[in-house]
Amino acid sequence: MKKSLYFIIYCLVLLSVNFVLAQAPKKIHIEQSDFADVDELKFPDALLLTGNVKVSHDGVVLTCNKAYFFQKENYLKAFGNVQLVQGDTLYLNSNYAEYSGELKKAFATGNAVMSSPDATLATDTINFDRNIQEVYYNTPGTIINKDNTLKSKSGRYFVKEKKFLFLTAVTLTNKTYEIKSNHLDYYSNSGHSYLFGPSTITSKTNYIYTEKGFYDTKKNLAHFLDKSYIKYDDRIIKGDSLYYDRNKEFASATRNVKITDSINRGVIRGHYAELYKKKDSMFVTKRALAVNFVDNDSVYIHGKKLMVTGKENDRIIRAFNNVRFYKTDMSGKCDSIHSSAKISLTKLIGNPILWNGDSQITGDVMHLIGDKNTQKLDSLKVLNNTFLVSKDTLGTGYNQTKGQNLFGKFKDGKLHEVDIIKSAEVIYYMRNDAKELIGINKNVSSKINIIFDNNAIDTITFFKQVDGIIYPEAELPENARTLRGLNWRGEERIKSKDDVFSKEEDAEELKIIEATAKDKAKKSVPIKVRKETLNYDKKNSKK
Repeated sequence: MKKSLYFIIYCLVLLSVNFVLAQAPKKIHIEQSDFADVDELKFPDALLLTGNVKVSHDGVVLTCNKAYFFQKENYLKAFGNVQLVQGDTLYLNSNYAEYSGELKKAFATGNAVMSSPDATLATDTINFDRNIQEVYYNTPGTIINKDNTLKSKSGRYFVKEKKFLFLTAVTLTNKTYEIKSNHLDYYSNSGHSYLFGPSTITSKTNYIYTEKGFYDTKKNLAHFLDKSYIKYDDRIIKGDSLYYDRNKEFASATRNVKITDSINRGVIRGHYAELYKKKDSMFVTKRALAVNFVDNDSVYIHGKKLMVTGKENDRIIRAFNNVRFYKTDMSGKCDSIHSSAKISLTKLIGNPILWNGDSQITGDVMHLIGDKNTQKLDSLKVLNNTFLVSKDTLGTGYNQTKGQNLFGKFKDGKLHEVDIIKSAEVIYYMRNDAKELIGINKNVSSKINIIFDNNAIDTITFFKQVDGIIYPEAELPENARTLRGLNWRGEERIKSKDDVFSKEEDAEELKIIEATAKDKAKKSVPIKVRKETLNYDKKNSKK
């Protein structure tokens, strides 16, 4: 029993000794030197090594022309053509270096260069902490790898992760663009860059700003968050989340999207957008809204989908599905819109209806035509089954005009005059200056001309084959006071820019506003490192 107890105690003591020995710092081992000397007066306790010096310590090999080895401190000072090598992952060259076997730390200065399989760092002074496998420098440095050059005033390199960390002004350049940031994480093997805080990416094709983003410098793919935008010559794209493919010049934006067209003085909003710069095309959905500035006024166009294609002078805007639009003195609805800048023509397609002031205009085909020179609204064309109607200002009746076609002219952005031709009919409540009803004019002619003043009917003129009469109110029965086809849709009239959206869309917008507020309330959290970054070497070694 006693022998067993002694044996157990012996084993524990032996394990403890081995553990202590294992934890104890290993001594620097001299592998080679042409000459060795001792000078206690000049260099107490130092072994002077000269010529082809080579030492090793716990997995690293250091070579130089001359070295002072302080054996008691387990410390080395190296001079001339110094190189410290750790496996095949890190090479540290300099004119002078110091290495502590006790602390497992190296210090290199004088044309210091650190090389790894993926990148080279050149600076004045480099520190290497082998315990945590980190390299850091506080002097202006330049990092070069296959595709990029990075310059910074200071930085840190994590050997295992192959990551450079910059917390002061850093610039990444290559043949296509330049990245500037005060906080950038750069993975030298994958070329992945993570941007934190105000950062810019500048190229010949665009300018990008972000305060939180990811950029794959090899594939030219990016994802940006937090106050980010992409600026082209004629457009600025903003959104809570931006995806960007430089090779295709494709960008997509999600939530609170805003695209500003600086040349055409227009803005498009929505919660999802796609843009192809090379194709000059844009697609916007989820509460899509186009705002164009015309005649010192804003025109709001909404549809479930908006598409913009073509260059500046040949641009086409399309809106689909339950389209609504609003201008201060004019609004309307239709199934879809097709607007061409080249011919200054906007087509309202599918059940079009237009409200000009208090007047409602309908027809099978409706075109708004602009002046190519002034870019202002010039004329209106309504074909087949034209019907113009407005409520009597004081009574319950309706002023009605119908015919086959309608041709109108705009003045200062307002509908000023219309001609209704072919089988023109009218029912009009006539009042004097005191607003008293004189009678009800019921008329048929081949053409009717109407002049508007402040969006209200001012005068009506009848031409050719006029057949009609002014009836006293009591002499014209109710059933004779409407023209066939009358369909008053005043309750649908769009009276403000907010009316272009449905109740369902407004409810969805409230949810998005709440989600946006929650995100802004959260503390700023750095963008997460992607799995493709962390597993880059594993994935590519398999390939």
